[in-house]
Amino acid sequence: MATIEEVKTYYDTVHLKTVKKVGINKRHLTILKNLKKVGLQANSKVLEIGCGIGTVSQLILKHIPQGKLVGLDISPESIELAKQYNKSYTHAEFLVNDMSNFTHSLQFDFVVFPDVLEHIPVDQHAHIFETIAKLTSPNAVVLINIPEPNHLNWLRKNHPDKLQIIDQSLSMQDLLNHAYPYGFKLYSMNSYSLFYAVHDYVSIVLKKNMELREAPLKPYLSRAIDALRSKF
Repeated sequence: MATIEEVKTYYDTVHLKTVKKVGINKRHLTILKNLKKVGLQANSKVLEIGCGIGTVSQLILKHIPQGKLVGLDISPESIELAKQYNKSYTHAEFLVNDMSNFTHSLQFDFVVFPDVLEHIPVDQHAHIFETIAKLTSPNAVVLINIPEPNHLNWLRKNHPDKLQIIDQSLSMQDLLNHAYPYGFKLYSMNSYSLFYAVHDYVSIVLKKNMELREAPLKPYLSRAIDALRSKF
């Protein structure tokens, strides 16, 4: 496993060249769309872990004009670019941090991992969820976007040149085992196709408060149509 210094160097040099060329793409837009689906509001406070050069950050910042975004990354060079690219947003803050000792005065409503958790050694995941549990509001939502594990295994075998310095195929069971002790429960998990003709990404949503205040029945007509469809 690569050392922290090796990882920093990789993201400051090799990876930085790639992301600067790519810019905002449909993966970033999909992450924003999924955030909006789970309730992102104009005044939401968002913690983005692994913000890179601030591409997803920029999309989120446009959607939360009365909110706040704090973006973290292990790469000082990436954070400097994120600050430059998003300098017009006064409600943004970008910090160099690897989540080993992060604290903040805000209580965040949303935590976003935009294809970053697979690049953090699995033995650090429990500590990360413990940390964000202390940083989030009682009804906080965590959105995790990661490569679909089977597809990542295929890439590892057939196109290893496309992988980053640490690129793990994450076990859903391990991920949930690390999150559940700190109050984050599974709300949804959806695999989807983005760049390949197979499912190549997974969007996972965890919620801190899963208590139902009400559970109204669907309208009768809607239930009747669903019942009819189930027969075919």
